[in-house]
Amino acid sequence: MEENVELSDHPPYSPDLSPNDFFTFPKIQNRLRGHRFQSPEEAVDAFKNAVLDLPANKSNKCFENWLERMQMCINLRLEYFEKQ
Repeated sequence: MEENVELSDHPPYSPDLSPNDFFTFPKIQNRLRGHRFQSPEEAVDAFKNAVLDLPANKSNKCFENWLERMQMCINLRLEYFEKQ
């Protein structure tokens, strides 16, 4: 997909535009939810494995609607829109 994109400043923190916030972290949280770890190292290993197990085709899909998310932020004047 090729788009003409004009660079502009963005808010310092926008969970609607951060792929980690709207895609990666929820998938990892779902996978690790309810697990109890015996050590910090075990938790880190579980996190690493969860990241490595994310299918590439699904990870790439998170960027397909990124331009739409940016436009929605503009339309809503940077208001958080996930829960609307």
